[in-house]
Amino acid sequence: MDTKTGVIKDAASLGMPKMLLLGLQHMFAMFGATILVPILVDGYFEGEGLSIQVTLFAAGLGTLLFHLITKGKVPAFLGSSFAFLGGFAAIANLQSGIYENMSMAEKLPYACGGVVVAGLLYFILALVIKLVGVSRVMRFLPPVVTGPIIICIGLSLAPSAVTNASQNWLLAFIAFAIIVFFNIWGKGMFKIIPILLGVVISYICALGLQAIGLTNSDGSAIFDFTNVAAANVVHIQPFVLAKFDITAILVMAPIAIATMMEHVGDISAISATVEENYIKDPGLHRTLIGDGLATAFAGMIGGPANTTYGENTGVLELSKVHDPKVIRLAAVYAIVLSFSPKFAELIGSLPTAIIGGVSFILYGMISAIGVRNVVENKVDFTKSRNLIIAAVILVTGLGFTDGLTFQIGGASITLTSLALAAVFGIVLNAVLPGNDYEFGDETSNEKEESELSEISM
Repeated sequence: MDTKTGVIKDAASLGMPKMLLLGLQHMFAMFGATILVPILVDGYFEGEGLSIQVTLFAAGLGTLLFHLITKGKVPAFLGSSFAFLGGFAAIANLQSGIYENMSMAEKLPYACGGVVVAGLLYFILALVIKLVGVSRVMRFLPPVVTGPIIICIGLSLAPSAVTNASQNWLLAFIAFAIIVFFNIWGKGMFKIIPILLGVVISYICALGLQAIGLTNSDGSAIFDFTNVAAANVVHIQPFVLAKFDITAILVMAPIAIATMMEHVGDISAISATVEENYIKDPGLHRTLIGDGLATAFAGMIGGPANTTYGENTGVLELSKVHDPKVIRLAAVYAIVLSFSPKFAELIGSLPTAIIGGVSFILYGMISAIGVRNVVENKVDFTKSRNLIIAAVILVTGLGFTDGLTFQIGGASITLTSLALAAVFGIVLNAVLPGNDYEFGDETSNEKEESELSEISM
């Protein structure tokens, strides 16, 4: 542990029982959003869409593949990407060509084939970065661009936190208050698992509230264990082998442009959180390959695209435990749960309001990390160019709530607000005069100052 900051780099020093709890905390953080994607897609495909079991398996194994490619250095969890929801909906509604007489179950493999190709596009960008060098690429992504993008990542998620919390404000407040209490006043292990404590204690409180007859704000029951009772304890995942068609590929693959931009923002956020330059080591090309491989693998077996999860970045900031081994434990939990529909449904029964209360902190943490990234890199906002770049990114990232949709070859393509913000920020940074950022300079300056300090001593 770093005694000055309280950061724990090696969770093994806490002992295995505590490590297992820390992994469980990360699993709870990712679970709600990860299973929401297959639930939504299943609706698009009229009950014949993505499986929660396959999704959990793909997220867990995809995370482990990412850690393998990135030399086990980056504490990132890869869960279901929401960016591809529009693509799944578009393919579900296709009624021409080979799709004219297809059932929804027959269309799904082609949608997953598009996800596979989208994942493979990451390899192209990774190759470009490897050939030209990360320093040249990152010149187009200085802190004046990445900082506001990170801020947008957190703030763009804020409405979902409020929506979820509004289902039951009392439960949301209980979860929020418990997390704050243990994070500020907790001692020892309690201080580094506030999210897990918030989820477990508020879950118990929710059971008590339902027992005395309280309901959600819309009159619905706080818990519905119908699916839990009906689910099998153990069942093999219903894998679906991807199929390929140019129409589906043209719908899904271009979405990778958006997710690759978001990937850079996420890796920048994780780097800022743990104060390690992962863009330089193990390298942005490795993180892109890891993310792309996880996405291609998920699509190949009938799962949604994967992406680095901001929720888990928030947990890193809150817990101060930055050991990637803890993330890998969460990945193993996800794989194990994927074999048990009953346990998956039990965790899925977590009231939406509790997820909202937890998200109030996690999503806010992501934006705060973006602010810190700007401050620590001493971005000069007395320069008009920097103000313009940041302003355009923030307005674009928060203003285009539905993204921007256009047609290419008869296929409808949607760029998310974050992708648009990244594109506009990169372009403005490239064309406006006065870009004096050199990737890596701050690291070398710190090293020189450290060496001079040692000599003077």
